[in-house]
Amino acid sequence: MYRTLIASDTLLDNLANPDWVIVDCRSSLADLDYGRRVYSESHIPGAVYANLEKDLSGPIVPGHTGRHPLPDIAVLAAKLSAWGIGTGVQVVVYDDRSGGIAARLWWMLRWLGHQAVAVLDGGWQDWNGCGFPTTQAVPVSVPREFHPQPRPEMLADLEEVDDIRQDEHYKLVDSREQIRYEGKHEPIDPVAGHIPGAVNLPFANHVEAGGRLASPDAIRKQWEGVLGDTPPEQTVVYCGSGVTACFNLLTMAHAGLEGAKLYPGSWSEWIADPKRPVGTKNH
Repeated sequence: MYRTLIASDTLLDNLANPDWVIVDCRSSLADLDYGRRVYSESHIPGAVYANLEKDLSGPIVPGHTGRHPLPDIAVLAAKLSAWGIGTGVQVVVYDDRSGGIAARLWWMLRWLGHQAVAVLDGGWQDWNGCGFPTTQAVPVSVPREFHPQPRPEMLADLEEVDDIRQDEHYKLVDSREQIRYEGKHEPIDPVAGHIPGAVNLPFANHVEAGGRLASPDAIRKQWEGVLGDTPPEQTVVYCGSGVTACFNLLTMAHAGLEGAKLYPGSWSEWIADPKRPVGTKNH
């Protein structure tokens, strides 16, 4: 069973395995048609396509939710079933952002009790760089029955985040790039800054120059530098809308630091109420 990362050559060896499902999660916030378009142009043989906005997110409620709220569990389970994901199936997810988007589905499957899911290390670029086959053919999935077993302990809601953000026994970690955390530049959300009390560890810090994830030891050192003595079980991770924060949770799991929670609403939910405080570089 592969639970965090999987190498391209290992996936190649299992392309014909009927008990494996590959999911293409390529997406762009700047171009909502990007993922579907590049999938239709070329993808890993056998891969189905998951749309971040339509498949991996639920409806937005203006003024209440973030930009990518979690979908209804029953609706998501039906999609996973249609893709052929069920008991005993190894799932491999990939994108072209070193896992920054694919980790969302990785986390969601684990949240619903499916442990056999891994992110393709280096993603689409690594697969192509290896010269492995691609196709335009859309696979015909063999449906299976996905039985969700939600794990609520993997989630932190807004109220919990507000409670722990200034508690010295907890760590709230912002996964966005430093310039957004400091409030110097905000290209997506209407308010710049971070949740007061949060520390910053950009998800991209764990990616090496070639696009693959850093070693577990290197990742662990980065996390220890941020968390100090705070255990993962007392750590909550967020980003702009609950997507790339999942990549930070993937890195923690890969380094053996299990137990941290995701705040799915993230920054975009936090700022939905203008009365909530905002932190910047000097605050």
